[in-house]
Amino acid sequence: MWEFSITLQSKHSLVAAEMFDSLRRDLGKFHAIVAESQDENFLNIIIAVDEKYKSDAQIVLLRVIALTICQNFKSQYLDTHLFLPMQDEISLYAFKKALINFDKKTDYFIISKALNFDEFLFLESFYNFKLSLLRDKWRELVCLANENRDYFVSQDAFLELLKFLIDNIDICSDEIDVVEEEQGYCIVSGGEKGAILSARSMVGSLIDLSPQKINMYCKGENKVSGLLRSIFSNRLNLRKNEICEKK
Repeated sequence: MWEFSITLQSKHSLVAAEMFDSLRRDLGKFHAIVAESQDENFLNIIIAVDEKYKSDAQIVLLRVIALTICQNFKSQYLDTHLFLPMQDEISLYAFKKALINFDKKTDYFIISKALNFDEFLFLESFYNFKLSLLRDKWRELVCLANENRDYFVSQDAFLELLKFLIDNIDICSDEIDVVEEEQGYCIVSGGEKGAILSARSMVGSLIDLSPQKINMYCKGENKVSGLLRSIFSNRLNLRKNEICEKK
């Protein structure tokens, strides 16, 4: 059996829970054992898999670890270092999501080169001491945004930069439907209907998914559809007063 463990500080319990669920789901097909333990200060995720699945398991581990760092740790980094002029909440959240997803392939590559599967992983130490190059890359992007913050007081300029970032995120899916419900918005992807989302969460999810085409079924034009039209441009197909057949 090949074994590997990931340790996180207890303050990152939600991050650990997400990683545990992802690893248990994705490593299930390799008959892996995925267990967790914790004490007052630390949370541990322990993986054991047959030696013949070692390479496959490491691919899954790399993906989950890289996603955790690029989503959660980068989000915390932006919260600490990014200072932008006031915009509406959804637009600011969309901007943050766009920065998180921008040039993600390079982020993943840097993480993969630093990751060593021959020893256990203390995630916070790995991030703090082995990924200085990654944080330098993020710092350059944040500094550029902060230095031009006065220019972004104009909403048109702000949306122009946001659209540029989104246009340079790799396309991850072909076509996605967004259905306006009474309680919020629902994303239909691959024939699967997701949970009801707030406008903020829906916009963030679309940036994460980065589809080639978005069909938005809604009652009519509103602030949210206007934002999506501004940042996704001709990738958005607004279908007012139509019923989504996949609903």
